[in-house]
Amino acid sequence: MEDRKLGVVEAKFADIIWRQEPLSSGELVKICAEELSWKKSTTYTVLKKLCDKGIFRNQEGRITSLISRQDFYAAQSARFVEDTFAGSLPAFLAAFTSRKSLSREEITEIRNMIDSFEE
Repeated sequence: MEDRKLGVVEAKFADIIWRQEPLSSGELVKICAEELSWKKSTTYTVLKKLCDKGIFRNQEGRITSLISRQDFYAAQSARFVEDTFAGSLPAFLAAFTSRKSLSREEITEIRNMIDSFEE
């Protein structure tokens, strides 16, 4: 997954596919023209790049994902914690919460997640 990082524009493009899939390449070209102001060639260039990265597949003009949006970003998050905090989730949370206070709802949600992992 090392080369599966997405830039801002690639992430917007990927979100279009994840939101609309499965879709035809023609539909993707139309959506990208409307939402990103892209030409057909730009759409196909970026699509090929993300297919080469193993994120999407273009089979006979039908675009589908090889990895879900949730799984993709979960892997990216895990990589970030590994690379930045030596894999320590508590160190990440300490750094995160030093800049942003958690709401009561967020604290409850985190506690519930931890409790579910202990079961």
